[in-house]
Amino acid sequence: MSATVETPLDLPAAQRLLAERFGHTAFRPGQAEAIGATLAGRDAVVLMPTGSGKSLCYQLPAALTFAAGRGTTLVVSPLIALMNDQVDGLRQRGVAAAALHSGQDELGQRETIAHLLTGKLALLYVSPERSALAGFRRLLARARVAFLAIDEAHCISQWGHDFRPEYQTLGELRERLGVPTLALTATATGRVLDEIQRSLCLRAPVRVLGSFTRPNLRFAVRHLPREVARQQALLAALERAGLRGAGPGRAIVYCATRKKVEAVAALLKSHGYHAGHYHAGRTDLARERAQHAFELGRARVLVATNAFGMGIDQPDVRLIVHFHTPGSVEAYYQEAGRAGRDGLPADCLLFFGVADLVTQRFLNRKSARSAADPRREGLLAGIEAYARSDRCRQAFITRYFTGVDPGERCGCCDTCTGAAEPAPAWPTAEQRPVTCAPPSADEADVIVATVAALSRPAGKGALAKALRGSRARALRRFGLLESPGHGALAHHDERCLTEAIEALIREGRLERRGAKYPTVWLRGRPVR
Repeated sequence: MSATVETPLDLPAAQRLLAERFGHTAFRPGQAEAIGATLAGRDAVVLMPTGSGKSLCYQLPAALTFAAGRGTTLVVSPLIALMNDQVDGLRQRGVAAAALHSGQDELGQRETIAHLLTGKLALLYVSPERSALAGFRRLLARARVAFLAIDEAHCISQWGHDFRPEYQTLGELRERLGVPTLALTATATGRVLDEIQRSLCLRAPVRVLGSFTRPNLRFAVRHLPREVARQQALLAALERAGLRGAGPGRAIVYCATRKKVEAVAALLKSHGYHAGHYHAGRTDLARERAQHAFELGRARVLVATNAFGMGIDQPDVRLIVHFHTPGSVEAYYQEAGRAGRDGLPADCLLFFGVADLVTQRFLNRKSARSAADPRREGLLAGIEAYARSDRCRQAFITRYFTGVDPGERCGCCDTCTGAAEPAPAWPTAEQRPVTCAPPSADEADVIVATVAALSRPAGKGALAKALRGSRARALRRFGLLESPGHGALAHHDERCLTEAIEALIREGRLERRGAKYPTVWLRGRPVR
């Protein structure tokens, strides 16, 4: 195990290596500051948006310190695919890099360990789970480690959008190694950056905040509660982007659920698009094939859940469509930021409806297996504020992450160009008295989404009571007290809601089950 670098390497040496090995003539904003801090033996926290070159902030100093005989840089990264992509890219540039993960055979792992112990690696990538193993930490005690880099560092924070408990063991690893540490993320608020710093026990770290303005990205929001309207808007966006048939350019369509991914992919294929689909429910081979077809351009459109995208660096993604609103501004910006990495114009289109928020609450509770998490509610409030905002979209994002208003408009988002749709009103119980006005189309979608989130059919009256926010004990047996739609329509009269449920049954969006004790369920959905 090494100590902190004794003599700092200079930034001019980094600039020479930037041109000779990495093929760039100048640093991007924030890179020189982050690299300079690392070469000077300082801890640093780096917040730079997707596509701004965060990886170079540790790859370049790792190559320099290795060439100076000062050891290996240990990189903690969350995904095997991301590790492999980075290792392949570094090797092509002549940088000695390797990864240690469960996807390797025993011989491959032994070879990587031997190279680490004999000082032949500039960078070693590992997962947070492996970094926590006692055996691996004993191995590091026999190696020479120059510094520690932690990618996707927002996963440390319980206030982040992608919290992973394994990341919280990294503070102990950092203390044990006693080397300069670089924590990097593309999506973190000031509160999350503070928690990263505390959890990793960083000492007076340099904080680098990159620019969140992407002048080539055109952000827009469409308020579309109905499925048919979203399908039509998606097809129109793909047509404008010229993505039918063969040719340059690609698109990614993000959906909230696996079922919807498959349905949207089938829709696109039926309209002549070369579309693939990707989600965690598919086999490893099927996911690899879908990703490979997208990378090669055989599938110009990829429909996916948020399981796809981390580490993907396709330069010519011309369009990102969020068919459903994601759970946070952080998740949205990370995914939307995969567009236009070649610097050419690209569109980032978000479909928004209140039912999306209900779906996200359901997914959050399903993953946490508990009641509503106030942290997740705060993140949902952020993305709803973004969707409803009438201010510049890029300025909103910059202010959200940095706390600083840029003071200028991007000039190309829907609000700047005057193309933004007015956000429909969504009053709370405090803002509007109880009424028996028929629910809007948006609110009807909330009713359907609430039924979709149930694990068993519920009575019409019980469903209406839950939507109004009743805490009656009888609702517990249907899971309605924990439903993400509980209290969502508190401003409506119960009789009005039961009539709306009847109307949805007549429309065929819901169906009645049973005769003696009728219940409400999704049409065509089997009851387990």
